[in-house]
Amino acid sequence: MDVSKASVARMYDYLLGGTDNYESDWAACEELLRLAPSTQQVALINRQFLVRAVKYIAGTGNVKQYIDHGSGLPTQNNVHQVAQRSDKSARVAYVDNDPIVLAHGRMMLEENRNTAVIQADMLNTRHIFDRAEELEIYQPGRPTAALFVSVLHCIPDEKDPWQLVRNVIEELPSGSYLVLSHLASDDAQLRDDVTRLMRRVTGDKWGRVRSFAEVDRFFEGLEIVGELCDVSRWRPDSDLGPRQEQAEWIEYGGVARVP
Repeated sequence: MDVSKASVARMYDYLLGGTDNYESDWAACEELLRLAPSTQQVALINRQFLVRAVKYIAGTGNVKQYIDHGSGLPTQNNVHQVAQRSDKSARVAYVDNDPIVLAHGRMMLEENRNTAVIQADMLNTRHIFDRAEELEIYQPGRPTAALFVSVLHCIPDEKDPWQLVRNVIEELPSGSYLVLSHLASDDAQLRDDVTRLMRRVTGDKWGRVRSFAEVDRFFEGLEIVGELCDVSRWRPDSDLGPRQEQAEWIEYGGVARVP
């Protein structure tokens, strides 16, 4: 594990006020905040969206299994905590390949038999579903929530993140859900500046910030719940919580049902 390079998961942890991060992550976040001052607010907004989306899906009573792609470091109100408040039998598979995420996740979840951490590249859909089935977290043919929360901007175009999402949706039966948020901006200069910065500080482990129209493509063929929007506006449960003071970029996305 090379902590001389920043990690997207550890940077996110730092922005959320976590402690599992290093000097390289702090320095990278400070550079990013100079470029896009709303970055920390965006991270907090995104986490609250995750909680609301899982709460909504759990509340339908139809979905009892979740696969969280690129789950990141454990923090408060993780997917299994939110889902299992509604249904103690809800099963959650966290997918990541960051060694710190894997170590902390497995330590936190070892007492919870309805959760598991799968070490995998999230592009390897077949392996992820097979492994989740082996661990008795996932049963084929049953409605499932697939989560891609603030992670697809880490995948470059040449690896085709749109096809990744299509591959996952093809595994899911009718009544399943997609939860997706993505850093987005129509400011082409900002998108280019952030891409250069993140590729430099993470050692090329980054895709790019995308336009709103590019993010819309992930939801093609699905039934949108509410609207695709700045995720702070997706079914807000109060007027409290962080609001962006600047709007250089936003976390854009929403929730959709598999028809």
